[in-house]
Amino acid sequence: MVTKGVNREPVMETADKAKMWKFFVYSFIGAFMFFVPVTIGDKSSIMLDHIVTFLRNNAAPVLPYYALAVIAAGAVYPFVSGTWKKTAVDKIFAAFKVIGLAVGIMLVFGIGPAWLFVPDMGPFLLNALVIPVGLLVPIGAVFLALLVGYGLLEFIGVLVQPIMRPLFKTPGRSAIDAVASFVGSYSLGLLITNRVYKEGKYSGKEAAIIATGFSTVSATFMVVVASTLGLMEMWNTYFWVTLVVTFLVTAVSVRIWPLAGMKDDYFPDAEPQPEKKVEGSRVKAAWREAKETVSHSPSLADNVVMNVKDGLLMAMAILPTILSIGLLGLVLAEYTPVFDWLGYLFLPFTWALQMPEPMLVAKASALGIAEMFLPALLVVEEVLIVKFVIAVVSISSIIFFSAVVPCIVSTEIPISVPKLVVIWVQRVILTLLFVIPIAYLIL
Repeated sequence: MVTKGVNREPVMETADKAKMWKFFVYSFIGAFMFFVPVTIGDKSSIMLDHIVTFLRNNAAPVLPYYALAVIAAGAVYPFVSGTWKKTAVDKIFAAFKVIGLAVGIMLVFGIGPAWLFVPDMGPFLLNALVIPVGLLVPIGAVFLALLVGYGLLEFIGVLVQPIMRPLFKTPGRSAIDAVASFVGSYSLGLLITNRVYKEGKYSGKEAAIIATGFSTVSATFMVVVASTLGLMEMWNTYFWVTLVVTFLVTAVSVRIWPLAGMKDDYFPDAEPQPEKKVEGSRVKAAWREAKETVSHSPSLADNVVMNVKDGLLMAMAILPTILSIGLLGLVLAEYTPVFDWLGYLFLPFTWALQMPEPMLVAKASALGIAEMFLPALLVVEEVLIVKFVIAVVSISSIIFFSAVVPCIVSTEIPISVPKLVVIWVQRVILTLLFVIPIAYLIL
């Protein structure tokens, strides 16, 4: 009996070590799918994007009907689950989802007013946003299970804790969110953030900082912006300037209201799991955290099912609102002076920093609140510095109503729509202050 008691701990430790193949194999597959560019044909992108592109090319006739089914499920879900009546914001978004379903039916079946079928209106929203996001989120959720479920999040988190906490006031594990958003997609980044927040590994304040500071559009969408504006010849410069400016803006925004004033409360039903202070070797501490996570990890099947369920629910929440709120933004931009008026918020900065056509740059910056691609369309014929600045602003501002706002609202992250608008204004102003001097130096 005594001998068994003495040997029990080493046996358990050996069992934990035996499971560590999951850390290496599953984490490698997840990281490969999200972060490693692969060239297939003449296109270099991450594997996740290649899978979505393959489906879009080979299943094109059925994809609008798949998207419509997800939209219909998303429009009905708030009423079936009863969540539509929780708050005034929930009621408004539930109404927008019903409107999104109506728009989706018109677009898929080719019925409705002629202005809806102008290429830059309904077809743009359906083909450039709804279908790709509708595919990307559920498929990405499969590999997300591998990326965040088997210790990699905790391992990297401990290693980069000395950088993330002082700069961004977030745990080291949020570095995974930042990279996933920049290389993968804001929707996947938010999926990670919401999952980790609900597990008690982020506080509400940390989750809000990550959602509004890191969850920008993917590098693949940045390629679309750069191609539209003729910036692909300087792609590396554009990418790295955008990355640096985005994170600089985040480092400032976390220190001012509203983010600075948020409470560090944890998700109500979660057991708080704040990051531990590291004593001794940081690598050894990272390895201990990874081992502990793997020892308590669910089976691969259970993990994938849980993540795919979260991914489908998020897709159901996002797609209807892209069609309704996104369309509203496009209509306001095309047929009203709303964004001209909004542009006056930024005119003092574009004028003081001596941008060519400061009012045009200010208006283009304002357009980003509706849909991040709209600013690029407005300046496509302008001089290089204008195109470069707007290309960076459209990414770094992060928050836009056609997709990111509905995506954040569909999560449990405790931040209101008015605060999101305030953060958007702050981010645009800070981005202009950072990027215009950089643009003058390098162009």
